[in-house]
Amino acid sequence: MKQTTNFKETEIGLIPSDWDVKEFKDCVDKESISRDIKIPRGKYNKAGKYSIIDQGAEFIAGYTDDKGKLYSGSLPVIVFGDHTRIFKFVDFPFSVGADGTKLIQPKDFLHPKYLFYYLSGLSIESKGYNRHYKYLKEKVIAYPLQKSEQQKIASVLSKVQQAIEQQDKIIQITKELKKSLMNKLFTEGLHGEEQKETEIGLIPKSWGVVKIQDCCEVVTGGTPRTEVKEYYEGGTIRWMKSGDISGGLIYEVKNRITELGLINSNAKPMPKGTIVIALSGRGKTRGTTSILMVECSCSQSVAGMIPDIEKIDSFYLHYFLSYIYNKLRNITGDKDRSGLNLGLVRQIKIAKPKDINEQKEIANILSNIDKKISQAEARRQALQSLFKTMLNQLMTGKVRVKNMDIEVN
Repeated sequence: MKQTTNFKETEIGLIPSDWDVKEFKDCVDKESISRDIKIPRGKYNKAGKYSIIDQGAEFIAGYTDDKGKLYSGSLPVIVFGDHTRIFKFVDFPFSVGADGTKLIQPKDFLHPKYLFYYLSGLSIESKGYNRHYKYLKEKVIAYPLQKSEQQKIASVLSKVQQAIEQQDKIIQITKELKKSLMNKLFTEGLHGEEQKETEIGLIPKSWGVVKIQDCCEVVTGGTPRTEVKEYYEGGTIRWMKSGDISGGLIYEVKNRITELGLINSNAKPMPKGTIVIALSGRGKTRGTTSILMVECSCSQSVAGMIPDIEKIDSFYLHYFLSYIYNKLRNITGDKDRSGLNLGLVRQIKIAKPKDINEQKEIANILSNIDKKISQAEARRQALQSLFKTMLNQLMTGKVRVKNMDIEVN
């Protein structure tokens, strides 16, 4: 890509001399949306002829069969989430979600997708669940005077975005494959043997049902008093909270405590290979498990299951607990308790192959699937970083595509 050295000073800094800058209001037409066609969230369907686009994170929020609810203005159009600050580029017939959805049409001198990418790169400070369009209106837009260059910039960014979306699809498909494979492995095993009905469902005939306490030592920890500096300052002992449990392997945690803090909090060190489970936590945290790949202590919001290696494989147990994640989240104690606790973890029942080698083989199959997911996630992250860099470079004219032979849509 050709570098440009001929710049001019503007209110947003240096831009190429053959570019211009205009205020947002001079670059767009805000589309008015009739209240009659807006669809409340409660009326969204899971399937239908027409997509519903709203301000949420998902590109398509739902569906409708009501043709009378279709947006009848010009396409393509840019959708802006007044509360969420999310931009969407829509070039097909759609219906509009009712809450906080703004529609933006560029003036004729701007290529629609160029404007979409430019707006997507703007920094709009979050004001919570307040409306943000008024802050968007304060922005200015820099753009190449030649619309063909705008189109080339949009095309380059589109290709990177398509590559990101491809990785998203690979990740989604592979996760679905893992889900199906887990169900098959934990109900049918590896050898296609006859099944039997148990208190936890169908399992292979040769397998058994055991409690966690039958194959693991179950421990928890504590939190050193935060006001005692000697418990934390200069600490070298890893100490985790429920929020550190993300479902994968744990090689490192951010918090440290001292030996004195360990003693005074009963935060017993857990060895590598311990399966940790979040006893509490917001969102989807509670019930999530991970495997420690380093020695670590923990707070009282975490339980550690230290496996008897002759009875249970760490990775097998982790995957089985991941498989029954939804059941774990629904476990409750007596009327004075809710959620998981140490006693309840000890009583969790699992399906267990008697042959440790079968456990390891099952774990290895699922581990290989996880590696494929991680590889795709790493590629996606690299592409996202590339997109962010290219967006900045192209939208400021530091990198030019004006004279390049680029296929455009």
